[in-house]
Amino acid sequence: MGGGHTHTHGPQTDYPEHNYSPGAKWIKNLTKDRIGIFSGGHFADVNLSSVLFTHRLDDSEHIQLERWSAPGLTKPSFEEAVKQKFEPAKKGESIGPSWARCALTNHWYKITVHIPSDWKDYDRVQFEFDPGCEAMIFTTDGTPLQGITGGFGGDRRVEYIIPHEARKSGTHSFVAEASCNGMFGVPWNGDIIQPPDPNRSFQLASADLVVPNMPAWGLLWDFTALRELVGTLPGSSTLQNKALTVANAIMNTFYKDDGNSIPAARALAEEVFGEHWEASGEKVYEDGPAEAQIWGIGHCHIDTAWLWPYRVTQQKVARSWSTQVDLMERYAEHRFACSSAQQYAWLEKLYPALFERVRARVLTGQFEPVGGAWVEHDANMPSGEALARQVTFGQRYFESRFGKRCTVAWLPDSFGLTGALPQILRAAGMDYFFTQKLSWNNINVFPHSTFNWVGIDGTQVLCHMTPVDTYTAQATAGDITKGLSNHKNLESSSTSLLVFGNGDGGGGPLAKMLENLRRLRGAANTSRELPAVHMGHSVDAFFEHLRERSDGGRSLPNWHGELYLEFHRGTYTSHGSIKKGNRKSEILLRDAEQAATLASIFKSDEYEYPKKALDESWEKVLLNQFHDVLPGSAIGMVYDDAEVLYSEVRTSTEALLDDALRVLYPGSSPLPSSSPLPEGSVTLFAHNTTPFARREIVRVPAGHAAAVQAASDGSAGYAVLEGGAGGGLVLPVQINAADLGDGATVHSAGGDHVVLGNNLARLVVSGGRITSLYDVQQQRELIPQGETGGLVIFEDRPNYWDAWDVEIHHLEKAQQLAFADIKVVERGPFRSSFEAEVKYGKSTIKTTITLDALSGPPWKLGHSFRFDADVDWHERHEILKFELPLDIHSDLATYETPWGHVQRPTHKNTTWDAAKFEVCGHKFADLSEFGYGIAILSESKYGFSCQGNVLRISLLRAATAPDAEQDQGKHEFSWAVYPHEGHFLESDVPIAAYLFNSPLHVRYIPDGAALATALPSRFPLTVNSTRNSVILETLKRGDLDAAGRRTAVVRLYESLGGHTRARLRVDVPVVAAAYATNLLEDVDDDKGEALVLAEADGAREIDLWFRGFEVKTIVLVLAAQEQGQK
Repeated sequence: MGGGHTHTHGPQTDYPEHNYSPGAKWIKNLTKDRIGIFSGGHFADVNLSSVLFTHRLDDSEHIQLERWSAPGLTKPSFEEAVKQKFEPAKKGESIGPSWARCALTNHWYKITVHIPSDWKDYDRVQFEFDPGCEAMIFTTDGTPLQGITGGFGGDRRVEYIIPHEARKSGTHSFVAEASCNGMFGVPWNGDIIQPPDPNRSFQLASADLVVPNMPAWGLLWDFTALRELVGTLPGSSTLQNKALTVANAIMNTFYKDDGNSIPAARALAEEVFGEHWEASGEKVYEDGPAEAQIWGIGHCHIDTAWLWPYRVTQQKVARSWSTQVDLMERYAEHRFACSSAQQYAWLEKLYPALFERVRARVLTGQFEPVGGAWVEHDANMPSGEALARQVTFGQRYFESRFGKRCTVAWLPDSFGLTGALPQILRAAGMDYFFTQKLSWNNINVFPHSTFNWVGIDGTQVLCHMTPVDTYTAQATAGDITKGLSNHKNLESSSTSLLVFGNGDGGGGPLAKMLENLRRLRGAANTSRELPAVHMGHSVDAFFEHLRERSDGGRSLPNWHGELYLEFHRGTYTSHGSIKKGNRKSEILLRDAEQAATLASIFKSDEYEYPKKALDESWEKVLLNQFHDVLPGSAIGMVYDDAEVLYSEVRTSTEALLDDALRVLYPGSSPLPSSSPLPEGSVTLFAHNTTPFARREIVRVPAGHAAAVQAASDGSAGYAVLEGGAGGGLVLPVQINAADLGDGATVHSAGGDHVVLGNNLARLVVSGGRITSLYDVQQQRELIPQGETGGLVIFEDRPNYWDAWDVEIHHLEKAQQLAFADIKVVERGPFRSSFEAEVKYGKSTIKTTITLDALSGPPWKLGHSFRFDADVDWHERHEILKFELPLDIHSDLATYETPWGHVQRPTHKNTTWDAAKFEVCGHKFADLSEFGYGIAILSESKYGFSCQGNVLRISLLRAATAPDAEQDQGKHEFSWAVYPHEGHFLESDVPIAAYLFNSPLHVRYIPDGAALATALPSRFPLTVNSTRNSVILETLKRGDLDAAGRRTAVVRLYESLGGHTRARLRVDVPVVAAAYATNLLEDVDDDKGEALVLAEADGAREIDLWFRGFEVKTIVLVLAAQEQGQK
């Protein structure tokens, strides 16, 4: 036949005619089981583990150990410690017990090793130091070199590589500090959330000089990667079967007594990782796919406090970061991202030599500051201004130390995220946001991985929620494949960030992780069945890549509003005193800044703005807003420290406020709470720090002329103080009791029945429960027939996370509490009140309910029933709430969030609705329908719920882990019930809540004439807007004032959610110009918008347009500083 083809073949493998063998059929599952015994375990004396070390010495000839134990909870510096008297120490000794017992917690070792001369040719010599706990290695001059993590967990790192020069000289000395805590503190029974074990001791299990068999370690890392591929990839994939075949072949090749079998076995691994992959080193990432889908970044999440106090975190930072700097010297591709300016500041102060090493790596791009915040803060409970200070303090620190600001916000572990955050982040120069905590949702799966997060005002940030679902990935094949297989929106983005390294307690990436990633990249270079991991680039570069590939976010899905975590809902209530400390500190600092700013402008010749002292107090408040401190999920020691910080803030800031008010009101003093006033003519007045008119009743010393009502026990009087909008001076006014009509009245039949009312509203307690809440003018009963309100106890037993969680099933087991022993306290006509007591279990709850007669236009604060609670709390695993069933129907309830509000469902139509059975609110929660509504106002509580028509505020919890004594003891707190005409959006609820949280600063002057020299009666800064929806929140001096620049900063926000025009009146003669800026007050480089100062009635006015919930920062440039001005 014509047209035939000639086939040329290479050498052919012989194919025998006969076959008498059993065949090569394998039993795959048994082979998979077999590869699990190649290292460690029962066969450790004969498998690969038996040859991991060539030499090991622990005798006194080669190792000299001396120890000094620091007393109590002291944490001496290196310089202090090395001066102490050290005693001989030895391997095997115990140190402790743990720091929870205030015993010996920090132990210092001076170590000298003598290296045998025949070891100098080995690739590596190490000192293996395993105290069973955390430790750090220092040079003899005090430079931290690396961290140590003792024990045999996955975070074990006990090797210290002896420098090559020291091996040559034969002698090497260094210092180690061991701390008696593990990576997760010292919990009872190994359960990390349990309270600390006060008797935990640790043993110095190893203090050995060793020569590691580096080829054997290389084989161990090879085999580990192969096992991961076998365990991760589908059994039908070629790469999985090849990895298993090669791993099996390696086991058949290895002989413990044949050193040549190790390189032979390693050569087999190249069938999976690629030929000569190891020789490529970090350049392995330049081979293979041109674009990798998984970007790896090293990270070390260090909780600023959690199962350990702040002082232990300071050590964790040094241990963890020194380890990363050490790894960067050996792995050129290693990039490490780290947040929290506070941690950098601690390092700078306590470990300056290490800080300089870190700074050098920041400048080379290997060590990347991220987050732009002071700490990784809670993102539910801090006020809008506090969140702004988190990012301004953080960004200023990073810029001042490293010459640049962060562009990526970083909150991977915060328990939910307010919808106000995108606007705050963008205004601080951060376009990008990384998080992942919503992967913990216990009801619904969050639908996106990469998306535009759109805040309550319409501002967006490009958000990546890593599909790996953790910020402590172990850099395994499973982590890499999950980055793709778990990605929720591959149709619009297929790139994931792999954030790897030991965390929570610190540590960060280990050498074995970086080794594993090189091998897995090698495997991906030869097979498409494993996603390729990308190393050597920054988090900034990752987000820039996302931005470019998504057409500036246009191809990505959007998520509007808050990122509500369906978990850890109990953190809105746990540790009530910390919640109170936070709220009170935020408001006190706001007031002090305002008064100090006014004093520094109007009395500049005699007063200097105390910026340093205010900043120090802010830093303490910001520190306590860390996401395990403010939420109440840390151990008791943390709260001992936090309470001290709040006390320092209160003492310092009250003094600063008083100093400023003494300048503004010469000769004035705070009104004493108990001691009598000086004899003679004494004028009472108050300073109003809010922008709203005030007409309030305040308690004054008995017999003062301003009093319009005497206390029933004669111990004090009550005066009416009144002041106009804008803030500033508030003076007593005399009101004729006859003009009040019936005024505020209280009638009690004794026991458990009382009626409290005025001409606007009436509250009835009968049988110990609130049976009626009646609007007199509307003639409307607000509590449905047959239902009652009051205190209620729920069983509070979460499925695991005790201090963190209140679960949906707690609502199924409630016990209503009845007010008893009712006693009338005040009988009007200006103020009436009664006291009631509830005894439950081992606890006593005393509540005083007060109603005033006045309703000062334009706000009807006379509607407000105030509840002041004095609680001695001794329950366990129960939650105390106050509830009101209301004759109001609405599918949505409204809650204050930072610089705005959020509406949440009152029903359970979907699981997304049902999940919000306990939510976070700030100063109010409101249930409204057309024409009417009721709000609960809060001065220190953050947990609320509205199930159907029942509005509740959570008051106290009683978890026992990780703090066994959480919330036990005395508490004082207040809330109010505020009925109002009109729907929430037609009401003044935000203003009422603002005033409820902002008591007047009442003072006196011996000579009332001195008030004539005080501030003008008209406040120098006022804002007018429709329905007063624009609130002037902050007045302070500029952060950038220096070298003659003098500015004042005004922060305003729109509170009701709609576009509006506002007019800012500036009655400050020295204002020369005004700019609208970002939060960082940037005026230069076209970042500030110049505003027009229009003349109006002897002052200047600025027209401002707001979108709903918009925040504006206005920088007022003051005239050139004259001599003596500050």
